[in-house]
Amino acid sequence: MLKAIILIGGPQKRPLSLDIPKPLFPVAGLPLIQHHIEACAGLENLREILLIGFYPIAQIEQFVTDMQNKYSITIKYLQEFVALGTAGGLYHFRDQIRYGNPDAFFVMNGDVCADFPLIELYNFHKKTAKSLVTIMITEATKQQSLHYGCIVTNKKTYEVTHYVEKPSSYVSTLINCGIYVFSVDIFQVIGEAFNAKQQDYYSILPVCFGYIRLEQEVLAPLAGSGKMFALQVNNWWSQLKTAGSAIYANRHYLELYRLKHPERLYTSSGEGGCTVIPDVYIDRTASVHPTAVLGPNVSIGPGVTVGPGVRIKESIILADACIEERSLVLHSIIGRGSRVGRWARVEGTPTDPDPNKPFAKIENQPLFNNDGKLNPSITILGMNNRLCPITTPDNTGLQHKTYKV
Repeated sequence: MLKAIILIGGPQKRPLSLDIPKPLFPVAGLPLIQHHIEACAGLENLREILLIGFYPIAQIEQFVTDMQNKYSITIKYLQEFVALGTAGGLYHFRDQIRYGNPDAFFVMNGDVCADFPLIELYNFHKKTAKSLVTIMITEATKQQSLHYGCIVTNKKTYEVTHYVEKPSSYVSTLINCGIYVFSVDIFQVIGEAFNAKQQDYYSILPVCFGYIRLEQEVLAPLAGSGKMFALQVNNWWSQLKTAGSAIYANRHYLELYRLKHPERLYTSSGEGGCTVIPDVYIDRTASVHPTAVLGPNVSIGPGVTVGPGVRIKESIILADACIEERSLVLHSIIGRGSRVGRWARVEGTPTDPDPNKPFAKIENQPLFNNDGKLNPSITILGMNNRLCPITTPDNTGLQHKTYKV
């Protein structure tokens, strides 16, 4: 029997997802962590999925109910009383995780997007009988590796011999993907980290009681012990940290649909259907005018209205938005309930990985650079906004239209 844990964190100051929890932000038409759940539900012996985070339960419970009904698997949300870190939540809910005596359990960060190779990862974990942890790893560029957990392995045995989280200097181009298989004995190791933190709590050190970082306080000490191994994969993988990374993930999930769920992709049905440049997802409740042109890599949410002559490319249109006639939307996210007026142009700047660098990952840049200037990125039109035309005469007497939000 297997279980899966999805770490979803909690509310942020500037959430990408605007008005909903980030784990529920729609990517390729599905809430972000539904892609995790779908991958887990495909495992024959997996019996339970636990979501761990500190979002208010009211924001998560309806999603959990919907997922249980859809995938016919037990799903529970375990709410932390305070942010406990990537290992603190696991330790706090260790009894629920160990209940039923699972052979092992997956742990997945909720902000990663991937073609999840869970069967391959579990089979590899079983082969390494001494392993407490099996980590999925991939390769990055030398410069980008500094932003991730860097891993050094024994090339013959695949044992992790060294682990450093976000090093200050180059260690390795092999990076942690935030997807693991754990043996239940891992709780003894996490307990040792917890006891050390407990001593700090009662000393003069200002620490949060129970806050344990999986990467720094559990994985790093295990490196070189013969109890942690790594599986390197070439599957598509990305973190979802910024709006630009959401557009990037949307593109790749749509590509996976073509291979695994072609029924989810919209194909023009001839007469009465809009023009589509693959790949495109359109919710069945959306209304798209036949003269609109969508794609490539577009997701249209529920209740969306797309008017005549609209052109949309590399974008996500969230629920109940309205794109009026002759408008152009490129490299953008249009928020829930927003309206883009006639003949408007909404255009962002692509933030794709450098195609000339092998293993390059998307750059998760902050909103502003060190000089206080806005970093070029995709455009986000927030929820319930209206981009409307204002007609003004110039000194020649001609009418010009400008737009304001």
